Amino acid sequence: MRFTALHRALGRGPGPLTDELLDSAVAAGATESDDLDWKSELPPQKGLPQTDFPKDVAAMANSGGGLIVFGVHESQKAATGRTDVGDFDEGYERSLRSAAITAITPPVFGLNVFRLGSTEGEHAVIVEVPASVDGPHLIHRGDYFGAPVRNDADTVWMKERQIEAMYRARFDERRHATEVLDTLYAEAAAGRDSETRAWLVAVAHPRLPRVGSRLTRDDAREILARTESLALFYAGRGGIHPLESIDRHNPRPGLRRWVAVNSATGEGSAWKEAWASIHHDGSVTIAAAVGGHRMSSDGYFDGWQVQSAAIECAVADLMALLRKTAEATGGGEYDIRIGIDFTGDQPLTISTIDNFGYHYDGASVPLHRYTPVEFTVNAAESDLDFYWHVHDLAQDCVNQGGISNVQMIQPPLRENS
Repeated sequence: MRFTALHRALGRGPGPLTDELLDSAVAAGATESDDLDWKSELPPQKGLPQTDFPKDVAAMANSGGGLIVFGVHESQKAATGRTDVGDFDEGYERSLRSAAITAITPPVFGLNVFRLGSTEGEHAVIVEVPASVDGPHLIHRGDYFGAPVRNDADTVWMKERQIEAMYRARFDERRHATEVLDTLYAEAAAGRDSETRAWLVAVAHPRLPRVGSRLTRDDAREILARTESLALFYAGRGGIHPLESIDRHNPRPGLRRWVAVNSATGEGSAWKEAWASIHHDGSVTIAAAVGGHRMSSDGYFDGWQVQSAAIECAVADLMALLRKTAEATGGGEYDIRIGIDFTGDQPLTISTIDNFGYHYDGASVPLHRYTPVEFTVNAAESDLDFYWHVHDLAQDCVNQGGISNVQMIQPPLRENS
């Protein structure tokens, strides 16, 4: 559910962006503002980066996000009627997203594009620009650059002091984000028996946290249910998934979060202990025992021996949990940290399997300390792009132990590959 400038103009609560909503806003003569910009026609697809579209997107991102609505006439900044924007296909949509990435520095990711059509055949396109913590977003024209920003209904250029203040805010946000990840990681790692077996700790925090309403138990339960199938799609059943060792049906309340407690409590299953949490602000965490896994019906690896498949499954589970939580909470970009904690005397080793399916550690690099892997991902990216982020993150995690390739996470090639 979204709450946009159109909802605010009509005094409505959160809801979808519909043709009826746009018609009502136009009929009410809604006026342009910091987060609403009326445009009568789309910019030409050819040469799109050289049009005013990147400037309009950057200005909106620098002002906290908002809507650019194509297909509405205005007079004195107030909507007066609708007009048809003409043909608009997936290629045009990709061009809009591409211009927001290639013609703006730093890029503006996560544009949401909606095509609406009235009964009279008057088609409109709404571009939803997300709020950004990476401002100021700059536009380059030849040898010059500037930072556009919305000033009520107008787009103006920032002065030097405004640019300075926005850079300071960006650096402060990054410092705060690091502190939040530190806290999430320490909480998820606390109390684990990392002196006897290795634990994978994975945490993710939205760069724009959700505020206000809390997730209900049913919300958390539904997120976990949807996460399971997505995680299995990413990594399959060739390893141990932490999500299969937690109580997904009965999350417990925690401090501003829901906790899925470990369900691997029996004498023969304690080796795959796992915990997960979904926070009201959109953060997610997973802690899973990855050392000392079972290697046969009556044999176990040592606590310092970690199979790469176990790491892949944990990464797939975290990314699926992140994706589904972001869908439920409206999250966009996330900062991620994944580490393996082991404080025993032996160096940590990550092993793989050979061509015949047998355990192989000949390429392993002994690790006296596993350096946490950090990553930033946009949870609203396309399914394929996000799938490749799952792959790349897992590869970073296993590469550190001398393992070249992931085994289980195999996204399809992109069309231009």
